[in-house]
Amino acid sequence: MKYDFPKLDLHLHLDGSMLPESAWEMAKERNIKLPADNIDDFKKFIVVTADCRSVNEYLERFEMPLQIMQDSSAISRTAKELVELLAGQGLAYAEIRFAPQLHTRNGLTQKDAIEAVIDGINKGIENCPSIKIGVICCTMSVGPETANMEENLETVRLAKDYLGKGICGIDLAGAEGIVPLKNFHPIFDLAKELGIPFTCHAGDSQGPDTVRDAMDFGSKRIGHGHHIFDDKELCKSAIKEGVTLEICPTSNIQCQSQPSYEEHPAKKLFDMGMNITINTDNMILSDINLDKEYDRCLNQMGFEYKDLIKMNINSVKASFMPEEEKQPLIERLEKYYK
Repeated sequence: MKYDFPKLDLHLHLDGSMLPESAWEMAKERNIKLPADNIDDFKKFIVVTADCRSVNEYLERFEMPLQIMQDSSAISRTAKELVELLAGQGLAYAEIRFAPQLHTRNGLTQKDAIEAVIDGINKGIENCPSIKIGVICCTMSVGPETANMEENLETVRLAKDYLGKGICGIDLAGAEGIVPLKNFHPIFDLAKELGIPFTCHAGDSQGPDTVRDAMDFGSKRIGHGHHIFDDKELCKSAIKEGVTLEICPTSNIQCQSQPSYEEHPAKKLFDMGMNITINTDNMILSDINLDKEYDRCLNQMGFEYKDLIKMNINSVKASFMPEEEKQPLIERLEKYYK
């Protein structure tokens, strides 16, 4: 089905959305070993390996794009091409997230990585002025919270330096459940102190307790968050507090954090009054785009067309875009109600 209304994606990882042709070309230039002998087999590898047994296994798929994105030109090119891809798909706005600390293996600083992403985003917008982009800097859960707390706090401080100059907020991403999520509170304490908007991955591979921890940080946005459904009292609290869930249906199925599209609780949460949004998570690694996600919403998840409009309005309201830009976009979306 064709979806010609303005679309938004609030949960989209840069390193999971590198174009296969570009990955192939840049890997060759950098003498990085690839898991295939030709571009067609390489594309098949990316799609076939997207179906994983767990979120943590899924995270291993990022190693190949991360190997490539260790210099400014590779990072900038990846960001520029993603903006152009999104604009071509009819998106009005997207928030692209990445973790600066994961791009420092070959001598770049976190600051260099942030500037490379912003450079690529700006070049993409210059070519495609129909789209607006915000960049979210991810802090990372890689083990005990002490393993990389300094790097994480550096990410937060840099996000403040570039806030409103391309950066729009921060996130905590990475492996869930190694240590309690609440252990990462210093990241969000600092973000609050510096006035940086934030979201937080929670309630994906782990249960509703992680969503509670993220809400205790003060997060009004939760990356994934669908396991909140297992705690109805917490659902009531989240609805009352106006929390928005960044649902990524295909990613949830591929990571087996939900058994199927049909059994995904997103529509039940939506019907309860939860602010649900639909996003792609990792567009290339998951071989997905918003139109395909919307098809699944309508054909397998129980949503109606008007729900898609409402969920995009939810995205506008929950986004980190400048407040003055929100109402015009909401009015554009409202014209598409059937």
